[in-house]
Amino acid sequence: MLTNQLIRSGTSIGANIREAFYAHGKADFIAKLQIALKECSESKYWLELIIESGYYEDNTILELCIELKKMLVSSINTANSNEKT
Repeated sequence: MLTNQLIRSGTSIGANIREAFYAHGKADFIAKLQIALKECSESKYWLELIIESGYYEDNTILELCIELKKMLVSSINTANSNEKT
């Protein structure tokens, strides 16, 4: 079911972000955020399917997911640039 997939990927985002707070170094921090980004991308896919199929009509949650994805990309890029300096 679509909603089960969304719940699984959506909750994984937060779990991986939380794990990043307690990472064992910068590389582990970046790896956890990258996993969160992948899960966010998957969640975006499930949200698009749910909205396009007519099960849910409000795009607000999809827009929030897109914003979260942008924040994760920015955080990963910042952490990567800080790692090189």
